[in-house]
Amino acid sequence: MDLNPVILAIPVFFGLMGLELAFEFITRKHTYRLNDAVTNISTGTLQQLSGVFLQILTIGIYTVVFEKWSILTLPVNGWTFAAVFVLYDLGYYWAHRMAHEVSLFWGGHVVHHQSEDYNLSVALRQSSTAVLWAFPFYLPLAIMGFAPNQMVLAAGLNLLYQFWIHTEHIHKLPRWAEAVLNTPSHHRVHHGRDPKYIDKNYAGVFIVWDRMFGTFTEEEERPHYGITTPLQSWNPVYANFAHYLDLGKLIGQSRSVSDAVKILMNKPGWRPEYLGGYMKPEEVPADYHKFNTDAPFRGAKLYTFMQFLAASGGYSLFFFTQAGFSLEVKLLYGSWMILSTLMFGFLFEWRKAWVTGLEWIRLLAIPAGLLGLQSIGLNLPNALVWAAGFFALASIGWLTQILKMGGSVSVMTEKAS
Repeated sequence: MDLNPVILAIPVFFGLMGLELAFEFITRKHTYRLNDAVTNISTGTLQQLSGVFLQILTIGIYTVVFEKWSILTLPVNGWTFAAVFVLYDLGYYWAHRMAHEVSLFWGGHVVHHQSEDYNLSVALRQSSTAVLWAFPFYLPLAIMGFAPNQMVLAAGLNLLYQFWIHTEHIHKLPRWAEAVLNTPSHHRVHHGRDPKYIDKNYAGVFIVWDRMFGTFTEEEERPHYGITTPLQSWNPVYANFAHYLDLGKLIGQSRSVSDAVKILMNKPGWRPEYLGGYMKPEEVPADYHKFNTDAPFRGAKLYTFMQFLAASGGYSLFFFTQAGFSLEVKLLYGSWMILSTLMFGFLFEWRKAWVTGLEWIRLLAIPAGLLGLQSIGLNLPNALVWAAGFFALASIGWLTQILKMGGSVSVMTEKAS
């Protein structure tokens, strides 16, 4: 299939986030911050972008295993789909658990835990490298004889289910649901950085796996969200590679190949005694504050938000049309998308030295890119190209005025409740 269920659900995701924000406006319980939410969605954009290129590898390997080594010939019907849906979730449990228990694999999952907030935008905060470590856990399904299209659909629906549980506005579901399904309460525990909550509740859809394998913990007090060593950056590219960079530094300091392998394959935080020994998670200090550096004034934040909205339209155009693009076009378009996500991080962190030149390139690439898409046969109205050109020029003028206002980055300390 050209479009997976996650791409098709993009409008639904944004609609539900809008409803959550409206509910927060009414109740005055706020769980969103603009800089954090934009970074969450930006990492999700990068994950879907990388999936365009990596799915050839992952689905391709699954298909080869299915065609060459499947031991059964299972029909494609509702019964086999129900079976693969449940078994996929079991594979997800173990892939997810290993992502927490093996430091190398943690590098492909830590992105999802970096946000210090908990709302529906966090569900979209996904890693671009997680699939590399996770997909082998689903190959037994191919050997059993479950068709690739069934596995892909089960994977998409599994991920879609997990979207709605990323909220603080649903306390508890009926007892039977809490006993069988993964719920917002159970998943809030999973995102907690408090020692009592770390490495618990790995389930995707069915919490029964955690109950069976001894990793279940009930939600008691409200968790502190995030990771034990906060990222302290709005850069979504850095977010994807920060843990790998840390692993590289530790490996460079190790005294043997054996220790280097242990650093990769032991739990996150493990290191030889001569490098300090295991870094055990500690209680969150009473004076803990969320990372919240931000642009210095409302005009800069409004500019970033408006550019993010416009870029989101460009992202959607790519995901819904990329199947007909050549590799060269995908790479060029993807480069613009990566640059856009980077720019929003730079703007929130007010990296003025980086802003002007890169942002001009990004803005002028919008109408140029649309003209290029027209030239290869994509049916885009001329009015859209003209509007994009006007938007790019107006944005350059707007940015110039913002930069003239100066200002230094604002560090707003927000006490974690």
